[in-house]
Amino acid sequence: MRATTVAASLTYPIVEIPSGDVTLEAELHVPPETRGLILLASGREGSRHDACEQQLAAHLEQARFATLAPDLLTDAETANDEPTGSMRFDIPLLTQRLLAVRDWAARDWSTHDLPVGYFGTGTRAAATIAAAAKHPRGIFAIVSAGGRPDLAWDLLPKVSAAMLLIVGSCDPVVVELNRQALQRLACPADIRILEGAGRWFEAPGALDEMATLATEWFLRHAVT
Repeated sequence: MRATTVAASLTYPIVEIPSGDVTLEAELHVPPETRGLILLASGREGSRHDACEQQLAAHLEQARFATLAPDLLTDAETANDEPTGSMRFDIPLLTQRLLAVRDWAARDWSTHDLPVGYFGTGTRAAATIAAAAKHPRGIFAIVSAGGRPDLAWDLLPKVSAAMLLIVGSCDPVVVELNRQALQRLACPADIRILEGAGRWFEAPGALDEMATLATEWFLRHAVT
């Protein structure tokens, strides 16, 4: 029996995760009879407060997935990065920190034996791809929503976990970049284009549709 099953409805509102010389804050939820852990990496700052991640987390937890939502930049880094946005596009840095979060989950008693899926939006989608390509063991699926997989172009063919690309039709540049990325993937992969939705799925019902598609993908490829 898994420790997470025994843990039942235990919830850790905030956990602290060391990464290099900084400490990242993350929100961890572990539902009863957990089937897997999804690491949520939002493309907007304050990721664990982002409406996209909150909507998805609710769907995932209903499907018995644990969720771990880290802020990959500290509050100070976010403030300093505001003028240029350079850190938000630093894929190696974001990847390193996402891997630190993955390593933490592999050590924590409540999540250590769970298969892992990645969910990313914006530039952080590229970080999830890079993390899964560099350390594929235990990763069963990836979902990129409104993401920039092209920023991990050279690593796309190395991804082995099943990958779903979700994009809004109102963001044609990102749609095309995702279509090009799909052609480079050698893993089981698909693309879904949500009509009338923008990059952040603000249109009525778009967030719910995106969250439903992502949850179904994780369920389809979950280790049983």
